Amino acid sequence: MTNKIYMDNAATTPLKREVLDAMMPYLTEEYGNASSIYATGRDAKRALDEARQTVADALGAKVNEIYFTSCGSEADNWAIQGVAYANKNRGRHIISSQIEHHAVLHTLQYLEKQGFEVTYLPVDEYGLVRPDDLKDAIRPDTILITIMYANNEIGTIEPIDELAQIAREHKIPFHTDAVQAVGHMPINVKELGVDLLSLSAHKLYGPKGVGALYIKNGVKLDNFLHGGAQERGRRAGTENVAGIVGLAKAIELATADIDENMARLTALRDKLISGMQAKIPYCRLNGHPAKRLCNNVNFSFEFIEGESLLLMLDMKGVAASSGSACTSGSLDPSHVLLAIGLKHEIAHGSLRLSIGDFTTEEDIDYVLEVLGPIVQRLRDMSPLYEEVERGVKHV
Repeated sequence: MTNKIYMDNAATTPLKREVLDAMMPYLTEEYGNASSIYATGRDAKRALDEARQTVADALGAKVNEIYFTSCGSEADNWAIQGVAYANKNRGRHIISSQIEHHAVLHTLQYLEKQGFEVTYLPVDEYGLVRPDDLKDAIRPDTILITIMYANNEIGTIEPIDELAQIAREHKIPFHTDAVQAVGHMPINVKELGVDLLSLSAHKLYGPKGVGALYIKNGVKLDNFLHGGAQERGRRAGTENVAGIVGLAKAIELATADIDENMARLTALRDKLISGMQAKIPYCRLNGHPAKRLCNNVNFSFEFIEGESLLLMLDMKGVAASSGSACTSGSLDPSHVLLAIGLKHEIAHGSLRLSIGDFTTEEDIDYVLEVLGPIVQRLRDMSPLYEEVERGVKHV
């Protein structure tokens, strides 16, 4: 095997050299604790301040609205639990969607055990939340709405500005998990009208173990971590200075030429989609055909198992996924694919290819070359496909 092609950028991205170079001083000689008042500590604090300003500028936020976390999951947990507990005397009803990342879904399930009530909005066949469904779900005791910006499995981009407008009209805080969206499309929190937004560095060529939460000034929420006065008294714990500097550099690079990069990735994405549709019968594109992330391709193939497909692609040097990296060890079909109406057996045959900044046109050509024969080989072992080939109607 001579090819090694990484097409699982939705799970994580490689660390860019420029990001590593920015981090290195804070992993070596600039080792100070940002809470210390002497010179070494002040140098670390200055790096934190500069990083916070960079992230704020990238999101169109104020610098005092950015809080650093250990990851996107922590940011989701803090936003949801923080708002829920801070407003529990006013109400205990939360609205979300059926296709959220498990960092959101499991947090909501935890809150349900604490006496909160959650309404999970359905989505249409493309994975879109309908604004009218949100309007109908709002109650006098609704204290939070949390809906993801773009789905991590099928790439569908939600109408966040419309949904946030509905929340504003009812004076309900609105949180969006934008882990998959930040760095892959222009985002301005003020224009969107969201109150809280989560992001993670390792989805945009930054380091693992660092994320951020945008909290609009005036939003009432409890602290999530206790123990120190870091992050202006809102989030305890010694700051990961090197990681935060890496996050800032990564988001700076991602937003610098975002329109040009989106156009390049969209062209590669569409070539991959059209090539798969032309070469492989009995396949279905999952997610919205146009309102989708520029780097996301998700297909379901009838008569095969996705796990076997992934293993055979890996043998050809292609790293891909069947969905969220957080559930890749599960044998259950994707909750996202079931929510858009796929049958269990079709959802099991899903493949997510997520391209990135290092993906080339040659990579796309290679995947299209090897994928068709792999699918055919797996189908040749399927008794259901054998019936289709014989002309027996498949239900």
